[in-house]
Amino acid sequence: MTEDSDKIVPIRHYGRWLSGAIALTLLALLIKAFAQGEIDWPVVGEFFMAPVLIKGLGNTLFITLLAIIMGLVLGVVFAVMRLSKNPVTNIVASAYIWLFRGTPVYLQLLIWFNLALVFPTVNLGFYQGRMVTLMTPFLAALLGLGINEGAYMTEIVRGGILSVDRGQLEAASAIGMTRLMAMRRIVLPQTMRVIVPPIGNEFIGLLKTSSMASTIAYTELLHRSQLIYFVNGKVIELLIVAAGWYMIVVTIFTVIQAQVERRFSRGQSHEEPPSLLQRMWRNLTIFRRNPPAGTVPEGGLR
Repeated sequence: MTEDSDKIVPIRHYGRWLSGAIALTLLALLIKAFAQGEIDWPVVGEFFMAPVLIKGLGNTLFITLLAIIMGLVLGVVFAVMRLSKNPVTNIVASAYIWLFRGTPVYLQLLIWFNLALVFPTVNLGFYQGRMVTLMTPFLAALLGLGINEGAYMTEIVRGGILSVDRGQLEAASAIGMTRLMAMRRIVLPQTMRVIVPPIGNEFIGLLKTSSMASTIAYTELLHRSQLIYFVNGKVIELLIVAAGWYMIVVTIFTVIQAQVERRFSRGQSHEEPPSLLQRMWRNLTIFRRNPPAGTVPEGGLR
């Protein structure tokens, strides 16, 4: 038997090469189309770091952070109510979820902003005045985004609570803990490990959903971009600037989310998931570190 007959020929994955070539070709054509299109790229560069847009970006991050905090607080409260054996609190929580998940957030923003049509005046005890004065675009955006987010957070938190073994609640009750104390000290800390990934996704989704607040004149990133292109007529250029900033912020928070998930996954039986940078480095070096299946290392069979 000759040496050539012992050589193992690796499988040729021509489909992978073909699909990769098609994807790169389409990407190149897309880049070429935008590069040669009627886009004033100097205007994009001019307004990318414009102070007015940076301030709008700050407003976007501010309203997103406040809304996610409000949503998380409401989610914990209504998740506990949803799991309660009290039929009244259970029905109230179910109705809250049904109402705010069943209507578009865009519609909810408009209702909050136009609430003065239903309640011309407001009396909160510590404040009395006209609703149109109280319901500013900022407050309407916060209530619309935060309360809507709370409905989704309720289901996320509820799923996390249900993932904790019920025997731990029974053990806590056996040593004299109240249900609320056991929930706060035992269940919720373990729930965080389960709900951190979906909460991170909700935050990124809320960051993009906050652009709907431009419809009620809240001066976030997209609204300020619109104010500028209404004046100079550079519509696509300003929209590209806004899209660029959204992509940058989402990328940053995606990396942060991956690190937070790795932190909360410590101590679990399975291996910690690799970070984004680790996955990129592994993909770049996989062929160098691991030869294709079926090939023979240099020197032949031993």
